[in-house]
Amino acid sequence: QVQLVESGGGLVQAGGSLRLSCAASGRTFSRYAMGWFRQAPGKEREFVAAITWTGGSTYYADSMKGRFTVSRDNAKNTVYLQMNSLKPEDTAVYYCAATGSSLVRLGKFYDAWGQGTQVTVSS
Repeated sequence: QVQLVESGGGLVQAGGSLRLSCAASGRTFSRYAMGWFRQAPGKEREFVAAITWTGGSTYYADSMKGRFTVSRDNAKNTVYLQMNSLKPEDTAVYYCAATGSSLVRLGKFYDAWGQGTQVTVSS
């Protein structure tokens, strides 16, 4: 099992940028596809982005395409989410998660989750 810890959240003005990191423990990190999800108050959790275990393929929710970039460094057991051109509607708790499934857009197929990091975008 892999354990995940997110960092990098904070308060930023609209139009600004943040980079989230997710540090994983466990020697099998490189075997997992990694995803980012978010949950805003009163809303359901939604898919943000995902990356395959090799890093060769990435996936994004439509509203994040062109603004967010997911990447990973298997040597550092870390996955990143670079968020640019942030909007107030991006305000949420962001979670990273690990999955052995190819269905990376669906949270129910993820095996491990981090505790989340708060991102707040002010207008």
